[in-house]
Amino acid sequence: MKYFDHAATTPPREDVIRTVTEVMAQHFGNPSSLHRLGEDSSKLLSKAREVCANVLQVKPGEIVFTSGATESNNLAIRGIMSKYRHRGNHIVTTSIEHPSVFETCRQLEKEGCEVTYVPVQPDGTVTAEDVLSAVRNDTVLVTVMHVNNETGSIQPIEEIGKDIKSRHPLVFFHVDGVQAFGKLPLSIRNSRIDLYSLSAHKFRGPKGAGLLYVREGVSLAPLLTGGGQEGGLRSGTENIPYIVGMAKAVRLAAEQQPHLAKQLAKLNLELHEGLQHLGGLEINSSPQGAPHIVHFSYPGMKAETMLHMLEEEGFFVSTQSACSSKRSEPSRVLLAMNKEMDCALSGIRISLGEEHTEEDIRQLLRAIERTMERLQRVKGGNS
Repeated sequence: MKYFDHAATTPPREDVIRTVTEVMAQHFGNPSSLHRLGEDSSKLLSKAREVCANVLQVKPGEIVFTSGATESNNLAIRGIMSKYRHRGNHIVTTSIEHPSVFETCRQLEKEGCEVTYVPVQPDGTVTAEDVLSAVRNDTVLVTVMHVNNETGSIQPIEEIGKDIKSRHPLVFFHVDGVQAFGKLPLSIRNSRIDLYSLSAHKFRGPKGAGLLYVREGVSLAPLLTGGGQEGGLRSGTENIPYIVGMAKAVRLAAEQQPHLAKQLAKLNLELHEGLQHLGGLEINSSPQGAPHIVHFSYPGMKAETMLHMLEEEGFFVSTQSACSSKRSEPSRVLLAMNKEMDCALSGIRISLGEEHTEEDIRQLLRAIERTMERLQRVKGGNS
């Protein structure tokens, strides 16, 4: 079987697995304990924080460890809106955000906040000008994803951040960097980002570990209270093995990013060209998008049916985002891009990883072609 679902999750690195295993076995002390075992774990925690901070070029004290991107995004959005509600109750985001951002904004609307969902262009991108024009005097937060998890569209984060801060310096800027980290370069400082979310399992680290960068001087209201860990922002005993494993994965992902991006971009282009030659498909992602994601629709056919037929051919792909794929609903992202309903119901996402080769792409294209022929025969038989 060939795995083409890296946007959902990536296989953990062997050396990350070894690190997690060793730390779990040898450093089980609670980092809050005062004895030697606790101090050993506390040192590992501090070292992991330093590693992550160095990679992101921020201060160690600006790193908050979480359980993953969903928690990071919720903490960023709810934490800011709770702490700075006296400034206003307006949020600016886009119409194609991940559910952990989109649904959080929807819930905050029910709690009295106002949210502007900036529409995207047909290619799935927003313009910095449109985001800036949505900011009002009572705007507290702008939250925008770097790379869309379904189509791979890339948002102009640096331009958005600079525009917001030059015109509205008190407005906070949060970026969901989950699908971009390790694939695209980004400077948190140059982009004037106040809050930045990552999830370890998207770059070959362990599931259940993530981080939120919180710029020094920014205050958040915690989602969890109790022990006061992570500077009081995330109570609960730290998962030292996963955090240390994530730190290793962060470092390796950053080191390999330029080479990996180049490798994936080449495969991405070959896949795009092959899909175009097949005909009958609507390609929803751009070759200029994120290098690891290619998204297409086969209008008139159910995405789930095609997914399972490709699995029979030996290929794992996905429909929508992993968090939405079990819902038999049209893609909210594709509808936001003004795609027709039959296109939004038939989307297939292929996401690439470093193990893939040009021969893998050729085999996948042949499998897609055979699947399309089978679907056409089934459709013909039912007509």
